[in-house]
Formats: sequence, structure tokens, C-alpha cells
Amino acid sequence: MLADGGEAIADLAVLRDQAGVFGPVASTPTAWRLLADTNEAALASLRAARGSAREVAWMQAAETGEGIPAARAGGRELPGLVLDLDATLVTCHSQKEQAAPTYKGGFGFHPLLCFLANTGEAVSGRLRPRNSGANTAADHIAVLDQALAQIPDAHRHGTDILVRADSAGSAKAFLAHVRDLRKRGIRTFFSVGYAITEPVRRAVRAMPDRLWHPAPEPGRDAA
Repeated sequence: MLADGGEAIADLAVLRDQAGVFGPVASTPTAWRLLADTNEAALASLRAARGSAREVAWMQAAETGEGIPAARAGGRELPGLVLDLDATLVTCHSQKEQAAPTYKGGFGFHPLLCFLANTGEAVSGRLRPRNSGANTAADHIAVLDQALAQIPDAHRHGTDILVRADSAGSAKAFLAHVRDLRKRGIRTFFSVGYAITEPVRRAVRAMPDRLWHPAPEPGRDAA
């Protein structure tokens, strides 16, 4: 159902109406019970299964000569793998479990997601109430660790991995964690946004010229 673009349990009806193609399909109440009984152990098993399937798919891509494509930024290819972390607001129109008001005046959830920029794969995510802080370091660390666990060993070790995030990822604890991963043989780097306050402006103005580097922009060589 998910592979066919389904977004809700009710979309199982599309498969159920084609028993000759898909065979027996769970009823909507059965599917709801399955989700209700899902616990951390089941989620860990699902993550392991996804990781194993991804490893096979990546090996097949390597055998066909295609491999994992490079991510691009500023009109050039980036070395290694690129992980993008970002939160999103999901509106909820009723009093669902963990739904909460948001600072933007809405109501719903605030999940944190991680995508592999090279292939567009969603590699990890964390469901959160909508009033969760945008720059919660613990959530960023958990999502990053789960994303790294999804990368096959042959790529996770020995390949440069750039972690990108907006200003929500600039928490010191999260950036320290990215650095500490290098002690475990994972070559991680980070690129994050940061709010330009007056102390930051003074520090930037005081930087010697030798520390400045060209910043690539989409469609241009550098700016």
C-alpha cells in the first residue's frame, strides 16, 4: 500500500479489491490493531529489516555500475554521502494523541526527519508533538544515529558523511556528537545555519582573511 502511494490505512482497500493480484489483505480493523500493538522492539526490527533491504539494493546498484550518485550543491558534486536533517509541521484537525498547539498558531505534530540527499531516501525520523523544540539536540542525535545505522557498513565506514541542518541543528551538544562520531571510525562533518546576532557579527568582522573561503551558490561557481 505504501509502495503504491497510500497515505492512510483506509488506502488498503485498493489492494483488498484486487485479491487476484495481491492475495489476502488485512482488514482495516486488523491493520489498526497491528499499529496499536507496535512497540519499540517492533520498531527496532523494522529498522533492521529496512537496513538489510537497503544494503542489498545498494550492492545491486554497485554491481550494475550505477552506484550511489553524488549529491550536488552550487553546481558541483559533493564528495561522499550527505544527510539532511529538518523538522516539519504536520497539521492535525482533531485531538489526536500527542497533538499540540504550535508557536505558529497551528495544531498537530512536529516530526524530525532525515533524508539522504544522494538518493532522496528517507532514512530516519522521529515523531514528536507539535510543541517540541526545533533545536532539541537529543532529538537530532537520535535521528542522526538511526540514519547512520541505515547506511550499509561499506559506506558508513571509510566514506565522508556530511550532515546538513538549518539553525535548529546548531546546538553545541549535537555538533559535538557529530565530531565524536569520528572516534568510532565514521568520518562525519557538519554544515549548519546559525542566527547572526551582534556578537556573531563582531566575531566575523574580526576573522583574518586567511580563514575566508568561497561559498557556492546554486547555479554559480562561488559567491
